[in-house]
Amino acid sequence: MSAKEKNRCPWCLKFDQYIEYHDKEWGVPVHDDRTHFEFLILEGAQAGLSWEIILKKREGYRKAFADFDPEKVARYTEKRLEKILLDPGIVRNRLKVYAAVNNAKRFMEVQKEFGSFDNYIWGFVNNKPIVNKRKTMKQVPATTKESDALSKDLLKRGFKFVGSTVIYAHMQACGLVNDHLVDCFRYRQV
Repeated sequence: MSAKEKNRCPWCLKFDQYIEYHDKEWGVPVHDDRTHFEFLILEGAQAGLSWEIILKKREGYRKAFADFDPEKVARYTEKRLEKILLDPGIVRNRLKVYAAVNNAKRFMEVQKEFGSFDNYIWGFVNNKPIVNKRKTMKQVPATTKESDALSKDLLKRGFKFVGSTVIYAHMQACGLVNDHLVDCFRYRQV
């Protein structure tokens, strides 16, 4: 079966980069802190926008935010942030750009407390992916009780742009939940 003939979740069929992201990354369990930090920045940037926009600007974010190194981002100065706000390679939203630095600092606090951000975040799903059995996109919720709890805890810790919808998208992207539709070829793979 060729790549074009495979059953996929319908949300990814807009353009080739979306399909590649769906086929290789989305829903694969992540246990790397830098990848978690990347998705926190990207999902936060997406708030109110489409994932398509963010995916197309991913390389711009990688350059602007030190390849998603939280230690480097935490040290960004206001001068550096003002320069980033001029970069057309990212979404130039002041609150979101400044939130990335705040979140880098909070991220490192979580790492210190739990040994890694990974240890922290996976605790919200009992350290194993939640495997859903959804047949249609209409069955996929915007939030769950787990994303509500994680969002509430992150907000309490001072993170920004981590509402429950943003956090559920993070959980889906990083494989804490498997929301591939059951007839998608990736459902059983992840």
